[in-house]
Amino acid sequence: MELDHKRIVVTFLMHLGDVILTTPFLEVLRRAAPHSHITYVMDEKLQEVMQYNPNIDALVTVDKKGRHNSISGLNEVAKEINRQGKPDIVINLHPNERTSYLAWKIGAKVTTGMSHFLFRPFMTKYTRLDRKTLHAADMYINVLEQLGVSNTMNHGLTIETSEAWDNQAHDFYETYDVTRDDIVIGFNIGSAVPEKRWPRERFAHVADYFGHQGYKTVFFGGPMDQDMVNDVVQVMETEPIITTGKFSLGPLASAMKRCQLMITNDSGPMHVAISQHVPIVALYGPSNPFFYGPYRANAIVLESMDKYEVGKSMKQVIREGKYKGLQVISEEAVIDAAEQLIITK
Repeated sequence: MELDHKRIVVTFLMHLGDVILTTPFLEVLRRAAPHSHITYVMDEKLQEVMQYNPNIDALVTVDKKGRHNSISGLNEVAKEINRQGKPDIVINLHPNERTSYLAWKIGAKVTTGMSHFLFRPFMTKYTRLDRKTLHAADMYINVLEQLGVSNTMNHGLTIETSEAWDNQAHDFYETYDVTRDDIVIGFNIGSAVPEKRWPRERFAHVADYFGHQGYKTVFFGGPMDQDMVNDVVQVMETEPIITTGKFSLGPLASAMKRCQLMITNDSGPMHVAISQHVPIVALYGPSNPFFYGPYRANAIVLESMDKYEVGKSMKQVIREGKYKGLQVISEEAVIDAAEQLIITK
C-alpha cells in the first residue's frame, strides 16, 4: 500500500503505557511516508505524550469519559478530522468497539489496521494482531509490515519534552537542593492492577538503603498513587523527594529524565522513564515482560513467575488463584539489580 503523499489518520484511544508503545510505530510510519500529513487521534488526558512528537503533524483528542462518550460524540470527532482535510488512509491500532467505530466513521478512502469484528466487513484491509511472537511495540509496527513497509528500524520509545517542562522539573529539584553531582533514584510504586504492585514496605526499605548512602530518592506517580506513597514515606528512616501528583505527563517525563535509575512496577510511568533513556529495574508479574516489558531499554527485569502460557491473559492468571504475587521478589534482588545499573550508567 502506498503511504507517501497521503493524508493519514492513526486512531488509538488506549492508556498511557500503550500510547507510548506506539511511538516506534510513528517513527517507522514517518520514514515510510515522509511527505504525508499524519494525524494522531488519542485520549485527551494523554495528549502531552504526543504534543511534541516530530513524527506527527496534528493531534486530535477524544474526551472518552466526557463529551465524546457517545456515538454522537464520536461522530463529532470524525467531523473534526474531516474538517482538516478528507483522509486518504485511516490506520486503526486497537480493535475495541469505540476506536473501530471512529475509524470507520471517519470514512477515509482506505480504512486499515485492526478492527473489532463488527466493523471488519467495512475495512479495506484488515491486519491481524500478533500477540504470540512480538512485543507490543513491534506488534504495532507489524501493522505497517502487513501494509508493505520493510524498514522497521526505530530508536525505541520517545516522549519529546519542551524547554518549559524541563525548566519546571529543574526548578522543582532546585527546591530540594538536588545538584548535578547527585545520583537520583526514582521509584514508581503504583499500578492500576493491585496484583502488579510490589509490597509497599519493601519499596520503603530499598529507598532507605539508597538514602542512607547519600543518594537522592524520588517517588513518582499520579494523584491516584498519593495514598500509597504516603504509606511508604511514613515508615521510611530517610526523607525522599515526593513528586506524586505534582506533575502532568510532560513535566513528569522531564523530571524522570533527571534520574540515573528507576525502580518500578509494570505500569505506564515505567514506559515514560524508558522514553527518557533512564535505566530500569522492572518488577513483573503476572503480565509477561516478553510482550509488555521494557522496550529497547537498559533494564533488568525481575519476575515473579517461572513460566507463562502463551495465549493466557494476565486476568486469567489472576482468576485461577495460583499466582503468588510480586512478594516472591526479594529486596536483595532489587538492590543488587539497581547497583548493577548504577555502576554501568
